[in-house]
Amino acid sequence: MNFYTEVEGCGREALEQHQFLRLKTLLETLYERNPFYTQKLKQSGWIPGDLKHLRDFARLPFTTKDELSRDQEEHPPYGTNLTYPLNKYVRYHQTSGTTGKPLRILDTRESWAWWVECWKYIYTAAGVTSEDRVFFGFSFGPFIGFWSAFDGAQAMGCLGISGGGQDSSQRLHLILKTQATVLVCTPSYALRLASIAQENGIDAAGSSIRITIHAGEPGASIPATKKKIETAWGARCLDHAGATEVGAFAYECSAQPGGVHLNEGEFIAEVIHPGTGLPVSGGERGELVLTNLGRLGTPVLRYRTGDLVEPDPSPCGCGRKFIKIKGGILGRVDDMITVRGVNVFPSAIENIIRQFNEIEEFGAEIYREKEMEEIHLKLEIKAQEEEKQQIQEKVFQALRNQLNLRTRITLVEAGSLPRFEMKARRFKIVE
Repeated sequence: MNFYTEVEGCGREALEQHQFLRLKTLLETLYERNPFYTQKLKQSGWIPGDLKHLRDFARLPFTTKDELSRDQEEHPPYGTNLTYPLNKYVRYHQTSGTTGKPLRILDTRESWAWWVECWKYIYTAAGVTSEDRVFFGFSFGPFIGFWSAFDGAQAMGCLGISGGGQDSSQRLHLILKTQATVLVCTPSYALRLASIAQENGIDAAGSSIRITIHAGEPGASIPATKKKIETAWGARCLDHAGATEVGAFAYECSAQPGGVHLNEGEFIAEVIHPGTGLPVSGGERGELVLTNLGRLGTPVLRYRTGDLVEPDPSPCGCGRKFIKIKGGILGRVDDMITVRGVNVFPSAIENIIRQFNEIEEFGAEIYREKEMEEIHLKLEIKAQEEEKQQIQEKVFQALRNQLNLRTRITLVEAGSLPRFEMKARRFKIVE
């Protein structure tokens, strides 16, 4: 078994004892030191000594992104969720701002080392070893992106290769020149690099890349997208999930396909009904709530991620006992769109579109017409004109048959739709 730590194979009782001890240390450390959580716990009538059993944890209040944002607005620039004096922090990052104003996040040396530990779980499960050369296809800006993945690769003994400050063509050629064996980027960008390779007569599938690891979008867990990446690169495609304010909290194992494991060695994970806040039952879908156990400098307790997940209670073939979630992160809780009375998530639409290899890129506009939500799909198709019309009709029929969705579809010129290096934003609301 390629486990990073023994805790991955622990039974539930031993795992919960591990979590309880980590949580106890966290609460004792931040109480009276971290102004944000000290106030929050006191307002709810909590002191660290109240934690007698892990189940007591469910009495703690939730934390939301809106709370953290308001705290930073009222106490600029970093807010009060800091357990130590400012001079103890050595890393600055910020969220992407996809759902609002970016959050500014600081890490101490110890908290950053914890980030690196989380990435060791990811790399080990993916089969990455010290013999690998890991290429990072992102810009290395203030968004945390794959900064921790870069340091994690170094900690694994790998050669880390930065693609920062380069365009896509330069990155592709650097992958080939350095004989990189692992590609780390968003799913969209992996497909973008493969497309550029094809345009330039380069066989990406014949390159030295043997593993691709992705985050930032649900794509790497969407079956059709995963298959397209694996075909394009001739490599095994693995998903992982993380968030700047939380950490790298989930990873895919060798027992593909099926979903990702929540890293319960470093996080306490809950799945709740978005409306009531109560736990879901069995394998019911719900919102993921996380508590990071090793990020003492900027912790989050019972953080409502806004991510929609579906727990899988069946045992995993890899032997890990950590909770597995089907299909990775299915999307944001508030991502669901209703088109002519049909509820659908963007990931379901992408899964259909990616089944057509001729479709280079796509975008969608959600608009309102006669009090009804409508969707307008735009497709870039690489084919002869007559074949383009046939593919357009096939997409229309597939959406209708599989999702009961009738859509307006327009074919657009090659290269006219935006390309994405980090989080793709293909679905937008048009007023």
